[in-house]
Amino acid sequence: MAHDHEARGYDDKKADYLKRLRRIEGQARGLQRMVEEDQYCIDILTQVSAMTKALQSVSLGLLDDHLSHCVVDAARAGGAESDAKIREASDAIARLVRS
Repeated sequence: MAHDHEARGYDDKKADYLKRLRRIEGQARGLQRMVEEDQYCIDILTQVSAMTKALQSVSLGLLDDHLSHCVVDAARAGGAESDAKIREASDAIARLVRS
């Protein structure tokens, strides 16, 4: 669901998120290289785990920003917008838990 007209809860942390995502991108390239070079399975799995934890950290940070900004603002406004933001956050949490 796109909300281009709204300020983002992560605006003040955008540079940090981008830095972390670029590092994760580098980890993904490193994993590809490890497979291409026939590295030991356990070493690859260790790096997959590190990358997964890094993605989870970004996800949890974005979720926290969303809850403390978007959901709180919507809750203050009340009504249908509040219900939609809470449902949106619940759905996002459910996706994170399943992943």
